[in-house]
Amino acid sequence: MAQETSKKLTLKPIGNRVLVQRIEKEETLKGGIILPDTAKKKQETAKVIAIGSGSTTADGKLIPIPVQTGDTILMDKYSGQEVTIDDEEFVILRADDIIAIIN
Repeated sequence: MAQETSKKLTLKPIGNRVLVQRIEKEETLKGGIILPDTAKKKQETAKVIAIGSGSTTADGKLIPIPVQTGDTILMDKYSGQEVTIDDEEFVILRADDIIAIIN
């Protein structure tokens, strides 16, 4: 009798990459109109889930990524690669695509 175990998939970005999750804003429309996902504006704010080790210079010095896990950031609108893990949507983007840290 085989036992079924559910493993939670984890994703660790490498190099100069950051794993973020978009912060969805609730949208209420008058008259009960429902917008399909394709008509909704993509959110540029996101929460940092995981960070890579950073990039290296030509002489081998490590340049750390300037954000930390848990930071709320502003990112370029169409940057990164969208991925789905365990029915949740994430974006992997370069640290250079981060515009600002929101306090």
